[in-house]
Amino acid sequence: MDFNGSDTIPGPRTEDHLPHTAQSAVKIVIVGGFGVGKTTMVGSVSEIRPLTTEETMTQAGIGVDDNYGSESKTATTVAMDFGRISITDKLVLYLFGTPGQERFWFLWNGLFEGALGAVVLVDTRRLEVSFDVMGRLEERGVPFVVAVNSFPDAPRYPIEELRTALDLAPEIPIMDCDVRRRASSKEVLMTLMRFLHSLALSGALT
Repeated sequence: MDFNGSDTIPGPRTEDHLPHTAQSAVKIVIVGGFGVGKTTMVGSVSEIRPLTTEETMTQAGIGVDDNYGSESKTATTVAMDFGRISITDKLVLYLFGTPGQERFWFLWNGLFEGALGAVVLVDTRRLEVSFDVMGRLEERGVPFVVAVNSFPDAPRYPIEELRTALDLAPEIPIMDCDVRRRASSKEVLMTLMRFLHSLALSGALT
């Protein structure tokens, strides 16, 4: 989802080392189907130049990868994306974007290891992909929020309608977002952190 209008910042954004005030670092994974905007989200919100493992798509993926809605996509993540954002002076998030194609999902177990929470990116044109994604998080016991990425040509539905379609529990946050925009992506992460905090206070997060 790298189209015009993205909040891109050329060159290094900050020094690579952590702020001297940082006291806590949290691992967050960003998951979703193929082409839902995971790489774009990491790139838009990271305060350092993000690490990506994108490779050019080839004929070998035809008939194997489902690129519906992303027909113009020419590169794809084959291992992970990595970025970092300071939520406060003391709290830093390490962001790991997962590959979307099902044939690379075997890498997810390693990326989920040690993750405190996750963002599930959803494309309303391909809601069915999200069920496997959320199922894997539930199996691993990783709490998550759902962010509906605003593709220009994707149908729009009321949030509560989407909650029902995705069979989400009432307590799981779901929101619209535009992963091209840093402020929107950061708000998704802030929502996840508030959700994790509420789980910790209730004793549901161990």
